[in-house]
Amino acid sequence: MKIDCRSLWMIGLACLASSAEAGDWNRFRGPSGNGIAEGEKHPLEWAENTNVAWKVAIPGRGWSQPIVAGDRIFVTTAISDAEESPRRFDRGVNPDARDSRSDVYQWKVLCLSAQTGNVMWEHVAYEGKPAQPKHRGNTYASETPVTDGERVIAYFGIKGITCYDLDGNPQWSRSLGEFKTQAGWGTASSPVIHGRSVLIQCDNDQSSFLVALDKTNGNELWRMKREEKSNWSTPIIWTNSIRTELVVAGGTKMRSYDPETGKVLWEMAGSGRTSVSPVGDRERLVVDSVSAFQGSPGRLATIRPGAMGDISLPDDKTLSSDFVPWSLNLNSYRNASPLLYNDCLYMLEQSAGIIRCFNARTGKVHYQQRLPESTGFMASPWVNDNKVYILNDSGVTVALEPGPEFKVLATNRLNEDLFWSSAAFCGDRLLLRGMQHLYCIRE
Repeated sequence: MKIDCRSLWMIGLACLASSAEAGDWNRFRGPSGNGIAEGEKHPLEWAENTNVAWKVAIPGRGWSQPIVAGDRIFVTTAISDAEESPRRFDRGVNPDARDSRSDVYQWKVLCLSAQTGNVMWEHVAYEGKPAQPKHRGNTYASETPVTDGERVIAYFGIKGITCYDLDGNPQWSRSLGEFKTQAGWGTASSPVIHGRSVLIQCDNDQSSFLVALDKTNGNELWRMKREEKSNWSTPIIWTNSIRTELVVAGGTKMRSYDPETGKVLWEMAGSGRTSVSPVGDRERLVVDSVSAFQGSPGRLATIRPGAMGDISLPDDKTLSSDFVPWSLNLNSYRNASPLLYNDCLYMLEQSAGIIRCFNARTGKVHYQQRLPESTGFMASPWVNDNKVYILNDSGVTVALEPGPEFKVLATNRLNEDLFWSSAAFCGDRLLLRGMQHLYCIRE
């Protein structure tokens, strides 16, 4: 078969385009859901007047992370004149829910230029009054959208899910129903894409389920009932040394599903409700179940590939098994998802401002340290250029040298009220979303 030079050139362009799309920060915590940014590096140091390429005000409130497709950045927000400023997370027993059902909101999707931060298009996906209340610290746009490089899909919890092409043309929209959440705290689980499916974890206090929708038209492909109450974590697609799994955290049980059919592959008993998303590499998965009650420990555990059936540990004193290399019972409260990098596991304690670094193979604690100027953590940590970055609530980011020894490389500050969104990347640009602004950090 003869192939001319033009054909080879076109094939090369297609490969480059495919590679570029594969590197887009296209979902919560990036392409693999692990917070590891490969390729180009962002600056080690920044401040309000240093290495900030642009800073753009985002209307309304939203803890959703920005996502990226090519040179376009997508963010979601919920806008209301009655919206209060979120407060720092309260560990007290007061559920602190605010009944916003009489307030009028606009649920909006915005597309920004990565070069300038200018708004390229924006759409009001929904408008009206919320069907359910939310925690004062939560927003009605806490779910991170997802893109496959052709379309962007925004999920607004009980309000609905909507799809646009990259130019902002509406493609489809549908509702998954209205369900009560624990103490009226609201929702936060973000969608993921696998093949043709958009996969959504809808855990609530009425009728929890996991659903797969066709990303091209929103039609339901399959649905699985879940014996769970409210959870706020985001599923991951775990591609390990044996197979590809859809791992969904839960308080009652951690579960793995076949992403094509929804069939349960394995399950492991949890210890409470959780906001923490799983993380994994080819050889191990890390799951974290945080207890819903003060003083009652949650379980942090690692799982080997290839498990089938019920792999629950029989009691709190049994910390390992054939498919569970190690586990720990922890009393601390955690909202940020862990980071797994180079055989180290990094875990952040919500209000104590403490980072713990574990040996990911054995569970041994390498170190436990309070970070400089730490005020608590909601954003999940990330890796770039072989450095570990931790963003605290008040906009202070600490860069650490990875490995078993605690070594601070840099401390960076931005002047913003709250940073509860996780970081995103567009080439050598770092995107950080505060309560009022989206920052683009670049040399």
